[in-house]
Amino acid sequence: MKHLLPPLPYAVSALEPHIDARTMVLHHDMHHASYIKKLNLALASAPELLQGKTADWLLRNLSDVPEKMRTAIRNNAGGHANHSLLWESMCAGGGGAPSGSLAKGINADFGGFEEFKVQFEAAGSQLFGSGWVWLVRAQRGDGRLQILTTSGHDNPVTQGYDPLLVNDVWEHAYYLKHENRRPEYLHGWWSVVNWRAVEQRLARSLDSAELSPG
Repeated sequence: MKHLLPPLPYAVSALEPHIDARTMVLHHDMHHASYIKKLNLALASAPELLQGKTADWLLRNLSDVPEKMRTAIRNNAGGHANHSLLWESMCAGGGGAPSGSLAKGINADFGGFEEFKVQFEAAGSQLFGSGWVWLVRAQRGDGRLQILTTSGHDNPVTQGYDPLLVNDVWEHAYYLKHENRRPEYLHGWWSVVNWRAVEQRLARSLDSAELSPG
């Protein structure tokens, strides 16, 4: 089973004016597609057991991947998984504020929604080089919400976290529209966030924790 490029869940112009249509075409049709192509190439010589697995499974079970292809699969499965989550983290007519358990968790762990946004933007602005800024939930321990950054295409699942929200701070995600003004891009991004999707991911994470032994 080959990995396929998932279609965008909205039109390429749906996130304008914050993210322009040209950026979306290049980002989705070229950058995301390139990671899928490289992932399929890496898996072509992998054991049959691995060829039917999702990118998320591969990232969570890297120890089962032969060492000679582990780096290629980690990088390209990460590029595929991270971009797939990014598209779902945004929507036309997004923005506003979270509700329910997500809002309660943000209030408890960050001191309020506005403070969370400040911390999230700061983390993304201060990340050196290319990478991602995340809202995650720890899979073990107290399960609190945290802000993380990862370099390259690393994904928090390899560190024991469930990703809830992600923004891409590789230059190809914003440079055509915002040039080198990454803080501007991060600050305006809240207008396209799909909080309903984030709330659904938190609910799945909580349900999984309840089913896990210990």
